[in-house]
Amino acid sequence: MRALLSVSDKAGIVAFATGLEKLGWEIISTGGTYKTLSAAGISVIEIDEVTKFPECFEGRVKTLNPYVHGGILHKRGDDAHVAQAKELGVEGIDLVCVNLYPFKATIERTEEFDEIIENIDIGGPTMVRSAAKNFNDVLIVTDVGDYERVLEALQTNANTLEFRRGLMIKAFEHTASYDGMIANYMNGRFNEGFGAYQFITGKKSFQTRYGENPHQKGALYEFDSHFTDHFKQLKGEASFNNINDVNGALKIASSFGDENAVCIVKHGNPCGFAIKETLLESYTEALRCDPVSAFGGVVAVNGIVTKELAVKMNEIFLEVVMAADFEPEALEVFESKKRIKLFAQGGKKLVMAKDKFDFKHVDGGFVYQNADCICDNEVHNAKKQSTLSASAQEMKDLEIAWKVAGLTKSNCVVYVKDSAMVAVGMGMTSRVDAAQCALKKAKEMDIDVTGAAMASEAFFPFRDSIDAAAAAGVKAIIEPGGSIRDDEVIEAANEHGISLYFTTVRHFLH
Repeated sequence: MRALLSVSDKAGIVAFATGLEKLGWEIISTGGTYKTLSAAGISVIEIDEVTKFPECFEGRVKTLNPYVHGGILHKRGDDAHVAQAKELGVEGIDLVCVNLYPFKATIERTEEFDEIIENIDIGGPTMVRSAAKNFNDVLIVTDVGDYERVLEALQTNANTLEFRRGLMIKAFEHTASYDGMIANYMNGRFNEGFGAYQFITGKKSFQTRYGENPHQKGALYEFDSHFTDHFKQLKGEASFNNINDVNGALKIASSFGDENAVCIVKHGNPCGFAIKETLLESYTEALRCDPVSAFGGVVAVNGIVTKELAVKMNEIFLEVVMAADFEPEALEVFESKKRIKLFAQGGKKLVMAKDKFDFKHVDGGFVYQNADCICDNEVHNAKKQSTLSASAQEMKDLEIAWKVAGLTKSNCVVYVKDSAMVAVGMGMTSRVDAAQCALKKAKEMDIDVTGAAMASEAFFPFRDSIDAAAAAGVKAIIEPGGSIRDDEVIEAANEHGISLYFTTVRHFLH
């Protein structure tokens, strides 16, 4: 039995080759892998002894050879194939272990195009595809994590067709992802990211209990910036809906840097948010906004959950708590809650993967766009339109209201007072309805919005929303501006003694 080992990532390859050698396998290798194995004392055949042709063109051509691909591809159970292999002097290659040139690491490190081109693997994917096509006879190994599993299968006679089929699927996923990454990079470099095709690939992290509903299946797939690299699930089994809510809460809570932000989300939208001196105070104030909706919700904590905070959270049923981290005593508090799920990031504050793109499924396809970004300077550079200026606290409230509004389903209006959200209306077909719904809910919760700041993620088309805000006691408003009736909106703000700021940036979220 012969194995061809040719890997860019050398991690674990010596141990893998040693294991194969002990099992009586003959090992063939190329370039750097050959040098690594030889230096480790492993008996290894250099590739040009098989190809009868030297590596050439600075290593661009090494394995593109019929002695290699014939050895991989000929069918062992086909008499004609076996006879032709013997006639041509082609010896079988029964295991191929390949991982590809580090294209991703190269484009992250440099913009030098010639170097990037040289890190596009040709022979590697070709060998992977050849071996995967002939999985009936050949083992194809593309994942360092599979080395021990493959050795164990060979040692225990568990090298079944089903086992090889699993490796085959993984191999085609590997080359598809690799080619998709290259195509996307080239389109990003030369076509502003919008080529004739768009490839969206993700690696499965875990299966969710079900999809949005129990009759649907679901799973989490990750891009290069992995969700589970940022969050380790400490307790419980997350559902599809939990992950969606976690995403919404994370975006809002993490957008405030090092501040003690706490966000409560239900069905993808915030029902509570606050920034106070301590995380406990922040959670308490966030909960006041809408404790009814918070029941069964998701909480994102921009910091470390203490025992005291955990005790407070344990007073109601929460689906998920996600945080930078948890004190051991806090984890003990949550042990009594059987249905809660806990995610920890392992740091001091929450961070985002900051994907550069966004997409949404539509019937028969998807729409694709650059990811939206709600930048800090949008509020800091907002243009004052009113005679009156906002106070320092009102500016802080405007910043919070603006960021929350931009990350909440449109049409949306957010009210913030003393660094805590006091009312929110979202997902409405009318912006006036969103504003009024928020105030109605605040009244039901016995929350006084007098003195609050208000934000809308898109412009107010008429002055009626400003009039309603004034009647509720709002003192500062931030919105993008851009309506043909902006002058009427500004006039209304001045009439009511409200400070008004335009950001000139819209943040629809549908």
